[in-house]
Amino acid sequence: MARFCKSMCPRYQAAVDIVGKRWTGMILYALMSGPLRFNELTERLEVVSDRMVSERLKELESEGIVERRVQPEPPVRVEYRLTEKGLALSSVIEAIGKWAELWIQLDPAVLAAHSE
Repeated sequence: MARFCKSMCPRYQAAVDIVGKRWTGMILYALMSGPLRFNELTERLEVVSDRMVSERLKELESEGIVERRVQPEPPVRVEYRLTEKGLALSSVIEAIGKWAELWIQLDPAVLAAHSE
């Protein structure tokens, strides 16, 4: 059973527990552009292990934030997409991006390596 802080709204704490897990925000950000197959998602999240992406996708699916769709025609394709609940997080993810642009300072070497 989850433990909640008495001084905070339990819904807020539950939401932060979901989206605040490591790599979850990056997965949500990647899926905001539309459905992706697993390998497409892992290519975009090159620093995240396949196992971790799979684990986070299962968690997000169990929360109703991500939907796993199997296209049965040969070859079988599996796509992941945001549900309505997941799409409702888009403004939150975008706001975090805008905040980061204003307030997060990175080493110039990191920025240079990223632009290559």
